[in-house]
Amino acid sequence: MPGEIVRENPARLDEVVGRVPVADEAGVDRAVREAGSRQRAWCRVPVAERAAALLRTADAVDALPGVAELLARESGKPRADCAGELRFAAAYLRWAAERAPEVLADRETDDAAGRLVLRQRPYGVVAAITPWNAPVILTMLKAGPALAAGNTVVVKPSPLAPLAVTRVMAAFPPGLVRVVHGHAGTARALAGHSRVHRVAFTGGAEAGRAIGTAAAKAITPALLELGGNDPVVLLDDADLSDAAMDRLVMASFATAGQVCMAAKRLYVPRARLAEVRDAYLAAAARTLVLGDPLDAGTTVGPVISAEAADRVRALVAESRRRGGTVTELGAVTADMGRGHFVRPALVTDVADDAPVVAEEQFGPVVPLLAYDDEDEVVARANAGDLGLGASVWSADEDRAFAFARRFDAGFTFVNTHNRTGMALRAPFGGVKRSGHGREYGTEGLLEYAQTCAIHAPAAFRADGPGMSAGAYPS
Repeated sequence: MPGEIVRENPARLDEVVGRVPVADEAGVDRAVREAGSRQRAWCRVPVAERAAALLRTADAVDALPGVAELLARESGKPRADCAGELRFAAAYLRWAAERAPEVLADRETDDAAGRLVLRQRPYGVVAAITPWNAPVILTMLKAGPALAAGNTVVVKPSPLAPLAVTRVMAAFPPGLVRVVHGHAGTARALAGHSRVHRVAFTGGAEAGRAIGTAAAKAITPALLELGGNDPVVLLDDADLSDAAMDRLVMASFATAGQVCMAAKRLYVPRARLAEVRDAYLAAAARTLVLGDPLDAGTTVGPVISAEAADRVRALVAESRRRGGTVTELGAVTADMGRGHFVRPALVTDVADDAPVVAEEQFGPVVPLLAYDDEDEVVARANAGDLGLGASVWSADEDRAFAFARRFDAGFTFVNTHNRTGMALRAPFGGVKRSGHGREYGTEGLLEYAQTCAIHAPAAFRADGPGMSAGAYPS
């Protein structure tokens, strides 16, 4: 027997939230073959009807009872954040459904050069391998456009948050989305399956390499959204109002800092360092409450696992060893010994080679760093192999946009960062080692369709002039 995954509540380690069965290779094969059989009929459904089915699914997701609490209990995210994620997932599905008929329509030209039809053809079966930190929206970003384009989907959720995703995926029309559970072996079996025609993965670099390798062996294209070590640059005219600073603090500490696009390195002009630090500490006192995810006042929950807690604590300890100053932030209502709770912290007086700066922390700790001029801070911000997100903060929007062009980043926020800066229309993804491919926007819809051409050159149409065999067109 393959066994099962038992998911505990990271805020209450004595509480089992639920169990799911583990799929072995035979189970993965069965799910993929069933999805392939259903896809042959689904791809013949007109795109407008596919879109209408997705709109009905969005309504069904909105009506699901108890999912926000379930997600909070299995992931450790505050319940209000979980409810927001569910609303955003349904909103994205509606957005994709409303735009799919136009984006995925055939385009035809008939002119002096000949007749050309460009079709948007589905891949077939899409494997969606998703993480635990925003499992519903990150699965919807794959399943929604994939289904709109005429594919079917096999989802492999993270074993750390398998329950809410399974509930939400059941809202799709029967047979279009199948869910398999498991660990790394299940993911590799799915990504490398010969009847999977597109892989979409969000997660860490190590898992991304394994997924990419399995897909490459099967010659299957893969969309990989990996990690980031996002820099934040406050220019010398940045707004330090309460609203702006509250936004900046939550950009780092939402989901306990466990977000790929969180604000992870804060660079401020040396002349304003003390001013920014004081404003940041005041904002943290207003906004950060470390507590149980089901408590209404909680804004920061536990980290996902004991391993994650140990890693963040090691970063803090190493920062102190290097002479850094660690300031604990916010209020605490949590029973710290009952779950994987880590106190949010701001680190100052460390150099760029400190692990808390050079590595993605993926937890509730962030460094504050001084800079002397813009050329210097651009070079420091762009250091490293990652290039997912970045942000620039300035009272002059034109100046901010000009500065933003200098980042090595796939997505640059202006005067905000993290989820408050996302937009359904704006494509999101990384450069450098932060992955390839895009989600959201028109580009995110087109990731799940292949452009195929039908062409009649003018020379060979009934009234065309003809051309000699083997000649190149002029």
